[in-house]
Amino acid sequence: MSVLIKNARILDPVAGTDTVGCLGLRKGRIDYRGIRAPKAAYDEVIEAKGLWLMPGIVDLCARMREPGHTQKATMRSEARAALAAGITAVCLPPDTRPVIDNTAVVNRVNRIAKAAAGTYVYMLGALTKGLEGQALSEMSALKQAGCVGVGNGLSPVANTLIARRALEYASSLGITVHVVPLDPSLANGGCAHEGAVATRLGLTSIPVSAETVAMRQWISLVEDTGARIHFGRLSSARGVELLQSAQRRGLPVTADVAAHQLFLTDADLEGFNAMAHVMPPLRQAQDRDALRAAVKSGVIGAICSDHQPHEADAKINPFPLTEPGITALETLLPLSLRLVQDGVLTPLQAVARLSLAPARVLGIERGSLAAGTAADLVLVDPSAAWRLDPAELLSRGRNTPFAGADFKGRALRTWLGAA
Repeated sequence: MSVLIKNARILDPVAGTDTVGCLGLRKGRIDYRGIRAPKAAYDEVIEAKGLWLMPGIVDLCARMREPGHTQKATMRSEARAALAAGITAVCLPPDTRPVIDNTAVVNRVNRIAKAAAGTYVYMLGALTKGLEGQALSEMSALKQAGCVGVGNGLSPVANTLIARRALEYASSLGITVHVVPLDPSLANGGCAHEGAVATRLGLTSIPVSAETVAMRQWISLVEDTGARIHFGRLSSARGVELLQSAQRRGLPVTADVAAHQLFLTDADLEGFNAMAHVMPPLRQAQDRDALRAAVKSGVIGAICSDHQPHEADAKINPFPLTEPGITALETLLPLSLRLVQDGVLTPLQAVARLSLAPARVLGIERGSLAAGTAADLVLVDPSAAWRLDPAELLSRGRNTPFAGADFKGRALRTWLGAA
């Protein structure tokens, strides 16, 4: 069905424009864009005065829990929740069960995603076989099967020679390596940031150096190999400093941050709040503020959900025994809009961090509102006031630290264009 959207505030990060106008959609593509309505007829006309029209969100890290963890959620439930939240594309990390380390698993995930009939699903292939850090995966085959990058998830690559060879292999194929920087020895099985809150609660802590030591190692290997690296889910001010230093030296290094890290701190763990148990851990206010500043400047180019839905039982044990992660698809856009309301980002900057920048990291053609491009669009009401009730989430996960929080702004309608 063809659709004409009139008088919307059109935010196009590719063109760098923020204008009021009209957009026409036909056969899954944008067929008209202009200040005035076209003469051509459309099946549906939407008056969008006061609303924003932006490219569909590209989420760099979302665990849809299938295959392997369907007791927590399914591809169908999460893909539909994503689409309703304005997310038209998600990227799965490779730590499904079985691991995405061969073409058979890639094809299986593609079949599941197609049957789910929701958002587009992209995948990272495993950097090493079984994510065990011992032998390189068949990256060439994974790329040919459609993987948009490779990584080892939260599993370490303890052998630096293996890490270097992995980067050399990836570089020869033009593949970006996605790294969650967390040194396992320094993390030492911890569950909270090393600071006063963890000390008071008696929780095993994770120092900032667990992040920065890992980052330094990978950056050194980038200097040797020239490989492209994307650091996922940064959590600290010192991590931001290392990232900025690498970028200033011209190294091909990018990064994202999970939306919750831009608002929560380790103070939110008070009372052993398992809903705030995430990995990497929530750190101090100065870290949160440094992450915000880095998102504003573009040093951190993308904001992701780091969506990890859990069944209720995963969060009811004593804090160290609970599973880390929050359900986050449906708070990604509202939290990003809150950054606009707080004056951290302009609307166009927020849209770029949610769509264009992550699309470029993955090497996919999304994030544009130009005529002729796929109609991956989100119509947003920036003034819609609502309160988050976990029971009303479309995701199967109810594990959110934002239960009862008041938000302003949400997706009204999402279009998924031609592939």
